[in-house]
Amino acid sequence: MKDTLPMDEKYKVHMSKYFEEYERSLKDVNGFWNENGRIIDWFKPFDKVLDDSKKPFYRWFINGKTNLSYNCLDRHIQNEKRNKVAFIWVPEKGEEKVVTYFGLYRRVNAFARGLLNLGVKKGDKITIYMPMILEAPIAMLACARIGAVFNVVFSGFGEQALAERINNSNSKTIITADGGYRKGNIIQLKNIVDKAIDLSNGVDNVIVVKNTHTEIDMEPDRDYYYDDIIEDGYVEPEQMDSNDPLFILYTSGTTGKPKGILHANGGYPVWIANTLKWAFNPKDEDRWWCAADIGWITGHSYIVFAPLLLGLTSVMYEGAIDYPKPDRMWEIIERYGVNLLYTSPTAIRLLMKYGEKYPLSHDLSSLKTLGTVGEPINPAAWHWYYEVIGKSRCPIIDTYWQTETGGFTISPSARLGLPDLKPGSATFPMPGIDAEILDENGKNVKPGEKGYIVIKKPWPGLMLTVNNDDKRYIDTYFSKFKGKYFMGDYAIQDDDGYFWLLGRSDEVLKVSGHRIGTIEVEDGLVSMKEIAEAAVFGKPDTVKGDTIVAFATLKDGYEKSPELIENIKKRIRNNLGPIMVPEEIHIVSTVPKTRSGKIMRRVIKAVYLDQLPGDISTLENEASVEEIKRAVDIIKKGE
Repeated sequence: MKDTLPMDEKYKVHMSKYFEEYERSLKDVNGFWNENGRIIDWFKPFDKVLDDSKKPFYRWFINGKTNLSYNCLDRHIQNEKRNKVAFIWVPEKGEEKVVTYFGLYRRVNAFARGLLNLGVKKGDKITIYMPMILEAPIAMLACARIGAVFNVVFSGFGEQALAERINNSNSKTIITADGGYRKGNIIQLKNIVDKAIDLSNGVDNVIVVKNTHTEIDMEPDRDYYYDDIIEDGYVEPEQMDSNDPLFILYTSGTTGKPKGILHANGGYPVWIANTLKWAFNPKDEDRWWCAADIGWITGHSYIVFAPLLLGLTSVMYEGAIDYPKPDRMWEIIERYGVNLLYTSPTAIRLLMKYGEKYPLSHDLSSLKTLGTVGEPINPAAWHWYYEVIGKSRCPIIDTYWQTETGGFTISPSARLGLPDLKPGSATFPMPGIDAEILDENGKNVKPGEKGYIVIKKPWPGLMLTVNNDDKRYIDTYFSKFKGKYFMGDYAIQDDDGYFWLLGRSDEVLKVSGHRIGTIEVEDGLVSMKEIAEAAVFGKPDTVKGDTIVAFATLKDGYEKSPELIENIKKRIRNNLGPIMVPEEIHIVSTVPKTRSGKIMRRVIKAVYLDQLPGDISTLENEASVEEIKRAVDIIKKGE
């Protein structure tokens, strides 16, 4: 009898809303975004949803007038959110600060007035170089309020990288702090700013927040303390055209000259507010923690703007997630009752390294939903996050997106209907994202085949252009597959339609004629019970093209030995095949990472090949590079 029953037939009833909305978003672009574009308030309604007459320079919500600061603050203080907590700021040391929507509104107005008094006006460019303190989102919102285009530079960058961004953005005003805290140390930010100004084209104003209260140089008639320029009072929000520039954010520059990504006042906030709502389905009473840095797009979109647009309460943390002890993240979740946690696979692997005892010593029952961002999450980290942190009850919202896309492009959608989750897959596109996977010739690959992921149609969060370089915008994103947005990543779509991201297409090893993504080997290594993190690169070989070299860290409780390395190689051979086995595996205590948590593979490869590592000003721990050098010296000596 069972042979006649449709046992393999399945209907995802809970995803019917997703499929309905997704199809509508592609077939009825005008109707869909006429409706969903109202997630923000408009001083003047838009005449038209999309102008695609100058492809690929797409423009959204034509002739609409709005203001991001107004949408994040003013509209909330007119209702019950007026006295709701906007941010709980948690410092690395000292007491937390709590600011309500009305309190944030007053602070933003006071700083906006200070900027106007200094002569800053609509269209001016401002560089923000600050630690994770409340004055950072205040500065961003104040700039948006008066129509100044802001350029946030990650506070881990050194003077050369900062000067490059000041010059490219043509900033005449810099907002910074005397210093910031990191793992108990003070980062002298104002000193770095002074050195960057010496390398720049000229800066008129420097505004300094007293954060660490360290002694700094203050240049008369140029440098001003934040407290001395703020002035209480109301500042009328500028009515910005939907396609006026809102901010410039530079890509990290780990693979080449940084690109200044330019986002707009209208499409960008519409996109990030909708995607946060769709993906995480936050409730009004929830506490949201995006454990990222404001210096990156994740912080722009999902620490500052989207949560405020939706009227949420956010935790904002200044410091390292494993300092002063490895349970810092779990302690914050327990203390503040965090419901929605959004962090990176790198952070998860770091915390995995310390074992389960730390999260198990804290009450994490407030958590309802977990999220990841920054890179594909390997299945081993996914399982640990899901089972140990979420107690197998919290869905993981694995989000795939870029600085250039503004917000999530591929992600599970808790609001529209969660799919069955697959560890390591970002699942399905957000509404409005028409994604496909192509081969080198622009042809669709079959399910299970690796190719380049592209987006066929524009969406509201797409950047306006690359600052000062329209040609680079076209060449980088719309030339490889004409008319389609090139993400620059490899991906696979399985038989169920799920998307699996495989990392950058330029991070590919060519081993004996086979093209292998570094992330494929790294995932295989991290799946081993002994390995916490791994960084893989290719060593040039006259016969094979590349041979695989790996540097890895071990979890607590394991010791390096020749037997361990051989055992790992054997398991890689059995699990992934002989072509994926690293020729060399080197065990170190830490691998070079940026302060935002990304492994700097290019630095490891450069040191190994005796090349200059380039800019390492964003390194979390420069001692990690020295350890790699020592390991390489031992290799070369044949010890």
